[in-house]
Amino acid sequence: MAIFHLHTKSISRGAGRSAPAAAAYRAGERIRDERTGVLHNHSHRTDVSHKEILLPSRLQAGQCSWATDRASLWNAAERAELRHDARVAREYQVTLPFELSAVERLRLARSLAQGLAERHNVAIDLAVHAPPAGGDPRNHHAHLLATSREITASGFGGKAGLDMAGSERRRRGLPVGIAEIKAVREGWATLSNQAFEAAGLQVRVDHRSLRAQGIDREPLPHIPARAFYMERRGLHSEIAERIRERYRARVQARLARAAGPTGGQPPLPGVDLEQLRRQAREAWLELRGRAADGSTAAQNEAHIEGSRPTAQSGPEEQRRSVVALEREAADQDLGL
Repeated sequence: MAIFHLHTKSISRGAGRSAPAAAAYRAGERIRDERTGVLHNHSHRTDVSHKEILLPSRLQAGQCSWATDRASLWNAAERAELRHDARVAREYQVTLPFELSAVERLRLARSLAQGLAERHNVAIDLAVHAPPAGGDPRNHHAHLLATSREITASGFGGKAGLDMAGSERRRRGLPVGIAEIKAVREGWATLSNQAFEAAGLQVRVDHRSLRAQGIDREPLPHIPARAFYMERRGLHSEIAERIRERYRARVQARLARAAGPTGGQPPLPGVDLEQLRRQAREAWLELRGRAADGSTAAQNEAHIEGSRPTAQSGPEEQRRSVVALEREAADQDLGL
């Protein structure tokens, strides 16, 4: 099954991080941070299968030779920031589909990197990592380190992408905040599915939440990397165990809610949950339409009463209650 994963985070001085350090680690290189004088040496890494810096296509070849050198680019990014807590870079981390070949994965990663460079007018430092020795052989992934400022032939301009002020984004007609993240996630899903189709594969990914896709299950828990590697070394992680315990509690609560309308019994076999959701949404839209047309509260009450299951109702109808209908239909994230 194809896996969708795109995670973004900022590289901030306030968190004790630096752009040269981040770039050295992801590219597996030796870079000195000119601002602090610290040498970051990760040249021993053997899992970096590809690395390159991509720039917006509007910049002519040779105009930004300073930006194609990794140490020069990220030290310049540090010099462009004056605040002690400045965000000096932004990272996008994506899972590369193991179903594709190495060439296809690289092509896919480069497409995303170039798209982000064009969309935000920034430099993107792309590093493709192979699965670590002894780890999951499907764990192909890429790190895209983006400058937090727009890049020009002579240096850096104003803040870019998610680091741009909301007022400036609105002035340019760009999505703000979470809308921008959703747009990038959707773009990555589209690129991935296009790559699957070109490779003749039937698998697909979806950037939406399980709820938006109409999938009625609890999302799997995320175990922090530190806890994951502790357990892989045979150590016990209280953090990982607490996360799993909370996940089990959510699963049990969801099962209890699903069993509620049937008096504590398991869900009826053969019930089409997708059909239930469509019916719930249609019922909600009809109620809303009646309200918009000036229908009285009594009429709406009668309509709801008429939707209640009766003794003559079939097993599928008995399963539905007014509370369930309203809860499901009011959910704006359903992908119906």
